Amino acid sequence: MTIYLLAFYAYPLYRNIELSLREYTVRSFVRGGAPFAGLDNYHEVLSDPTFGPALAHTVVFTVASLAFQFGIGMALAVFFHQSFPLSRTLRALFLVPWLLPLIVSGSTWSWMLNSDAGVVNAALGLVGVGPVNWLTSPDWSLVSVIIANIWIGIPFNLVVLYSGLKSIPIAVHEAAALDGATGWQRFWRVTFPLLRPVSAITLLLGLIYTLKVFDIIWIMTKGGPTDSSTTFASWSYRLGFGSLLPSFGPGAAVGNLLIIMALFAGLIYIRVQRRQQPR
Repeated sequence: MTIYLLAFYAYPLYRNIELSLREYTVRSFVRGGAPFAGLDNYHEVLSDPTFGPALAHTVVFTVASLAFQFGIGMALAVFFHQSFPLSRTLRALFLVPWLLPLIVSGSTWSWMLNSDAGVVNAALGLVGVGPVNWLTSPDWSLVSVIIANIWIGIPFNLVVLYSGLKSIPIAVHEAAALDGATGWQRFWRVTFPLLRPVSAITLLLGLIYTLKVFDIIWIMTKGGPTDSSTTFASWSYRLGFGSLLPSFGPGAAVGNLLIIMALFAGLIYIRVQRRQQPR
């Protein structure tokens, strides 16, 4: 276990930190000998005009995705918790977005949101709404990638929350019903509190996953137009691999900022969990 952690966690993290502290070029990346730069790469990233918008887009992308993924996933979990015909089949169909390769999902949404031939604009035209430049307008590009990411993340929330609902004893709901609680009261005062541990880990895992999403953004918009859908993840990828003259140091520095954000969220989760534990 220790060897596994050192090989697949500690060493890659060390290499990323080392990359961010040196001035790497393609030549020095292959042959070594990159000069030490200290915090110059971090200063370059923090002073870059892209930093502010990328930070704002990262926060909006993450918060909006988590809110809708969790909300819709919870609603579907409650819905499928009821016994009805074909519930298993329908639940399996909802897993399809989760099982598809991200390149397929991103390409599918790019086609659906195409300004000229997309089915979304065609549907809007049927109700009298003019075409929307989903992928090429600075006002809509971030919304487009958020919608696609929500669609991809709903199945994960559905599966985990549904498992949490199944673990709650039926007797608890029956006791609340005998006490005269309505369906909404049973959910809000009984079911939801009992789901807090499951909800917390679902949101934490969703947060960590969403922070590092770049596949969908890169496939659909490449962070554009004019950086209107650029997040830290897509910016880091673009710096490191998106041009013929990659900036490995600044790209690694942006990646480390993402790690710090995820670590901060993990520390908050641990602190909340400790407060909820009985003493």
